[in-house]
Order: sequence, then structure tokens, then C-alpha cells
Amino acid sequence: MKILFLVAAALAATPAFAQIVKVDGSSTVFPVTEAVAEDFQKAKKQKIKVTVGISGTGGGFKKFCRNEIDVSNASRPILKAEMAECQKAGIEYYELPVAFDALTVVINPKNTFIKQLTIAEMKKMWEPSAQGKVTRWNQVNPAWPDQPMKLFGPGADSGTFDYFTEAIVGKSKSSRGDFTASEDDNVLVQGVSRDVNGLGYFGYAYYIENKDKLKAVPIVNDKGQAVEPSMEAVLKGTYTPLARPIFIYVNAKSFGKPEVKEFVEFYMKHGAQLAKEVKYVPLPDSAYKTALEHVQKGKKGTVFGGTAEAGVTIEELLKREARL
Repeated sequence: MKILFLVAAALAATPAFAQIVKVDGSSTVFPVTEAVAEDFQKAKKQKIKVTVGISGTGGGFKKFCRNEIDVSNASRPILKAEMAECQKAGIEYYELPVAFDALTVVINPKNTFIKQLTIAEMKKMWEPSAQGKVTRWNQVNPAWPDQPMKLFGPGADSGTFDYFTEAIVGKSKSSRGDFTASEDDNVLVQGVSRDVNGLGYFGYAYYIENKDKLKAVPIVNDKGQAVEPSMEAVLKGTYTPLARPIFIYVNAKSFGKPEVKEFVEFYMKHGAQLAKEVKYVPLPDSAYKTALEHVQKGKKGTVFGGTAEAGVTIEELLKREARL
């Protein structure tokens, strides 16, 4: 009897007529979209339900181009192959930047020898030719100990993997394959925090959430400065090349549905505040306004042309014309 009562109460709490907005994709963008979804559902008194999944940027685009979701979270721009899939299925879309992320390289707190990392050192660790060969720390830097190197990183469906390989190795998806890979950033956090020889990378929010058990590594930028990831460093433009914009992609047909339109408008209106709350760097207010204007004017497509780019600014992006 008690179980029946609980089931009935649960059903009553979620009205049968609740409209649903389906979102999936990047684990990096998830904290921002989840925060927006929670506030939006409260504002709508639960009459609109927003579901937010995590299947990685690539996984999200697969669902998006199969017309299974309304919004795709992406930590990198849509790629040519994905554009072709969407085109084949007749899916048109809007590309909206929602925040900046500082892609963070982390080590175990007991690691005493890595004080900073250069792009060249990281390339030596992660490039495809390192597979099975560069397996000990002293092979990357002779000043480091002769200890086994344990690498952790996002899987191949992750936009973070695409961006990192583009920025560090010079080519998207170009990486050694012999590392512990997971689309779930929490698995990577656990891996590095439990192994004194561990090193991994993921979005800044996951580092902040776990900074008691991880250490962020300062990255040497093109000016020779070793810079720790932070909101300030991203805003100043000194945390390069690992600062990057993150996005949502909205199915143009879905945008015609009132619940999706309201959710996207709410996102652009409150995204800055909520991005900040979950430790991302908000875009300038004008960027959210311009992005929403682009949608209202029907400017469909991407401003990237289907290729990954490292080091691009939001101001630059918003001046470009979107194309399908």
C-alpha cells in the first residue's frame, strides 16, 4: 500500500502534461546546462521538464543528427562529418556559445617534481608516436624521476579530447591510445587522485569540485609565462592555448516548439550568472544577446566551417557568419 502511495505521489509531482526538452552531449558543458535546467524548471513550476544526458560531444551530435534530442551540449564545434550527417537527415541548427572553460591538466597532490608543463612536454606525452614508447617520466624530461607515467583522459567521443589534441599535438583526435580513457570525468578524477604517477585533463569545473584531491599544473603559454587555470587567467587571455569556448546546438525545428524556445531564451538570459556559479567563465553580456539575436534572425549553422580551432576569441566568433 505504501509503495502504491509513493508511486502515486511521484506521478502527481510530475504532471502527465509536462512538456519535455531533451538535451545530451558533452560532460564539460553538463554542469552549466544542468544548472540552467534546474532554475528553468523551477521558474516554470515543473510544467516543462528538461532532461540532460552525458554521452560526450560526439555522442550528443550522433543523437542530435538522428533527431533524438532538441539541444546538444558541445565542448568543441560541430565537425564536417557531423554536419554531413545532420544535412542528410534534414536537421538544421543554431550554434550558441555559452561560456569559456579552462581545460585543466591535473596531477596527484603527492607529485613533487612537476611544477609546470610546456606544450612540447605535453606533446611528447600525448602524441601518437609516444604509444608504448614514452612510458616513464624521465623520458619526457630527464630532470624527472624514472617512474612509470600513468595517463588519464577523455575518450574519443569527447570534445575535450578533440580540443586538447588540436591545441597540444596540433591535430584533432591525434593521440596515443594507451591511456585510461573515459567519457565520465569523475572516473578520471578518481584515477589521478589514487595514483601518485597519474596525470590527466578535463574541464575546470571538475577540477574545482575535486581540488582537495588533485593538483592543477600551471601551463607555459606562448609568452613563456607559467599560468595556473583560473577565471581571471581566461578573461585576461593568458591561459593559452587551453582556454576554449563551449556551446549548445539547438535543433531549428525544435526551436519552433514553445518549451524549447523558452528554455533557450532562459539559457541566454541567465547563462552568464549560472556559468559563474558552476565555475566557468561567463561570456560578456553582449555575447549572449548577440547569440540570441542570431537565432531570432534565423542565422543557422556554424561559424567554424566544420573544423576544430584552438585559441579563437568570442568577439571574433560573433563577427563571423554562420553557415550550414
